[in-house]
Amino acid sequence: MVKANYMPTSLPEALGLMAEEELIPYAGGTDLMVSEAPGRDFLFLERIPELTQISQDDQYLHIGAAVTFRNILASDLTPALLREAAASIAAPAIRNTATLGGNIANASPKGDGALICWAADAQLVLAAASGQRTVDIADFYQGRGTTIRRADELLVEILLPKRWLAGASFCKVGARKALAISRVSFAGLFAAESGQIAHLAVALGAVADTVVRRPKIDAMLIGKTFSEAKAALPDYLQAWQAAIQPIRGRVSAEYRKLVCLNLIEDFLVERLSSAHNG
Repeated sequence: MVKANYMPTSLPEALGLMAEEELIPYAGGTDLMVSEAPGRDFLFLERIPELTQISQDDQYLHIGAAVTFRNILASDLTPALLREAAASIAAPAIRNTATLGGNIANASPKGDGALICWAADAQLVLAAASGQRTVDIADFYQGRGTTIRRADELLVEILLPKRWLAGASFCKVGARKALAISRVSFAGLFAAESGQIAHLAVALGAVADTVVRRPKIDAMLIGKTFSEAKAALPDYLQAWQAAIQPIRGRVSAEYRKLVCLNLIEDFLVERLSSAHNG
């Protein structure tokens, strides 16, 4: 039985409560509602205006942690990559309540919204009554279901860099298009400037205990001309071959590894061909 529920209407009020008691932040609750942990005290976040807004500046899209996927889909500020991922999440009833902050804080490697944030190298704002800090999303995750968030902290905002989002791709491989948890998910960012690869980022979900992102491998192609990148593509894929170590699940590790490598290769071949022809 739940012992207490708190429903603050401002961020300072919420952080004050977090400092005084051990509370579980509750936004959409789509994962918490089916978890088995009776007797917990919840801090409901949906009435806090600071957490339910989307805005932007020259560098970042600012997404409040309690923004729902329905609102992400409805916002004119949402980039196509995040919109595509949001549209793939469950059914409308779930999207109406599930939040991007919850998708991230849940620390599941299968979170499609979180995958986009990984690919874009998003930053997360964590706040407590004593102050706030900003961390890279890759540093926030410590493993499946585990993060660096302290008990007195709230994830309050996602800072999504805008610069490289135009040349992006998202793909989700599941048993069916709707209502399916990802067996493998892929997000890729690609940008070309002056005949060279200016940016490349690949992220893979539902493969390991956390999202798989390897900037050092992507750096193998950054700065190369399209011809140089095509020549280096076998070595790049070989590096990913070694880096992808899927855990076993409902489908075989071998299958997921093959799918990941095919998705990466198809993405790069298509982008390099388009960039060269353009």
